Amino acid sequence: MSNESASKPMYEKIFETLRDQIIERKYEVGDRVPSEKELGDEHGVSRITSKKALELLASEGYIIRQPGRGSFVADSQDKAAVKPASGAAHLQQTTPRNTGGKLLIGLVITDFADSYGTGLIYGMEEASRENDSYLVLRRSFGIPSYEEEAIQGLLELGVDGLIIFPAQGEYFNAEILKLAIMKFPFVLIDRHLKGISAGSISTDNVKAAIKGTNYLFELGHKSIAFLTPPPRDTTAIEDRIEGFIQAHAEKGIMVDRELWIDDIMSALPQGNAEENRIRDIEKIIAHLRQYPQITAIFATEYNIAQLALRAASEMGLSVPGDISVICFDSPEINGGFPLTHLQQNQFGMGKTAYENVLKLREGYTPPNRTLLEATLIPGDSTGPARARAR
Repeated sequence: MSNESASKPMYEKIFETLRDQIIERKYEVGDRVPSEKELGDEHGVSRITSKKALELLASEGYIIRQPGRGSFVADSQDKAAVKPASGAAHLQQTTPRNTGGKLLIGLVITDFADSYGTGLIYGMEEASRENDSYLVLRRSFGIPSYEEEAIQGLLELGVDGLIIFPAQGEYFNAEILKLAIMKFPFVLIDRHLKGISAGSISTDNVKAAIKGTNYLFELGHKSIAFLTPPPRDTTAIEDRIEGFIQAHAEKGIMVDRELWIDDIMSALPQGNAEENRIRDIEKIIAHLRQYPQITAIFATEYNIAQLALRAASEMGLSVPGDISVICFDSPEINGGFPLTHLQQNQFGMGKTAYENVLKLREGYTPPNRTLLEATLIPGDSTGPARARAR
């Protein structure tokens, strides 16, 4: 070992080792590099030392550090020798395969139903027709591994862009991070990716929740139960919570968090089973009995509102006579809407998402976040506040 090498601090030696491995393509674009702990164990150093090495790699543009996920090899102009990761061979593709020269845009979505999702697809399909291109769909059912496989498979198919409705969870999967690192044209639906430059199309959930809460206030409701799945960094849910709280603050009404249920598990894609729904209904019943002052329920999703209706029915409560229910989205039934709801502009979201992917391919950068307004649709599930019998 040369005197120069021996005199170097350990963090610099680790930096040079990883840098050389990246240049030599041991780690390719989008690949995860060892963590602070892994590097510390490998080189017999503290995490402070290994952290400094990773920070130096990040400052030199070799990696991107994503809290909660790890560090990933960056696609930098200074690292032209780095070979693209699996699936990245399609990133520079300008003409899709086997489509007669027409563009192919992939869609990864958790699932869809009449209440939410179908309208998104209609909007995307309309945009695909207007632009003489095609939409390819794959459902993930909210399972992260299915989502990763869908993204990888669509890249291998040779899609020219992606629209992704991410599964709910604490973190976005590594495949989405790779797309951001490699600057592949993609947009997110209903979510925005914190800390990463990725375009998103969603409802202005804060304003929508304010609108729905104010409607309940106007009907005289003050003790409102708020029903939601665990937020877990799901930005749409976080924004609806923020709007609910903000509406209270603007009216000078105290938010009573004891009236909330924030662990409706059957609303999560992976929890969609009748046994889970039964447990959640029992939970809502117990909650309404514990807090008889509740006169209205604000559900963050249509399927949660359905649970609330079943709970009220089992308790012998009438809707809206004894308790009012409002939610996001509701299918039209027999020409009317049984539930008062905030109707999202799903068609507009889907169409805008598709068009923005095409713009990204052409070099135009759309706004990082596009927010569309929701419309309050009064239905048969809300009425003036009336105290329930205790």
